[in-house]
Amino acid sequence: MASTTTTLAAAVGCLSRRIFTLHAALRPHRLSAANSRLCSSVQEAPQDKKPKRLPFRPAASTTHDWIGPPNPLSNLRPIVYHVPENETELEKHLRHLRQETEDWNHDFWTKQNITFSKDKEAFIISQLNAKGLTARDETGRRRTLGSEEMAEFYKSFLDTNRTRHANYNKEWYRRNFTITLLMARVSLSNMWRTVTDRHKSKKNSTPTT
Repeated sequence: MASTTTTLAAAVGCLSRRIFTLHAALRPHRLSAANSRLCSSVQEAPQDKKPKRLPFRPAASTTHDWIGPPNPLSNLRPIVYHVPENETELEKHLRHLRQETEDWNHDFWTKQNITFSKDKEAFIISQLNAKGLTARDETGRRRTLGSEEMAEFYKSFLDTNRTRHANYNKEWYRRNFTITLLMARVSLSNMWRTVTDRHKSKKNSTPTT
């Protein structure tokens, strides 16, 4: 039974801290390490708070992305993507899509972590009430449930949110696929522009007879 409990707890953790290699690869010019999503079952989001970004978000740089500290609700690091000089329309479209995806990801995990915390608290209280116990003992300490009892909650939470997580993964991959294609187009466009500029420069520097 202990191994089953561990497996269920790990499964819930994996859902809230899943890190995609592609996601990390799509963030160049970073000032800090790639963001990590902390497990909501370990570091839970504060309750009764609306989804929001950290109050400080600097203006976009022309050379580097800005990576902020982990948001206390989503556990994700906010990002402000840099705006390169002479940004083309294609590059602008790519930047906007990446920024919008960051905000979408933040909102999803904020709501999901808050839901997890509230549901977990409600489950613990209901189980304690069924035993005739209060939320705190005589010394004022919060009562907790055993691992076997919490395994019931983890399984229930996974089952209840299975469709939501499946839809999230589908949208996540769709967005990253689109971003990857746009990045390839931007790279090819920049390569062609470089070759063209060199050709023009070489042609203009050739002396005429």
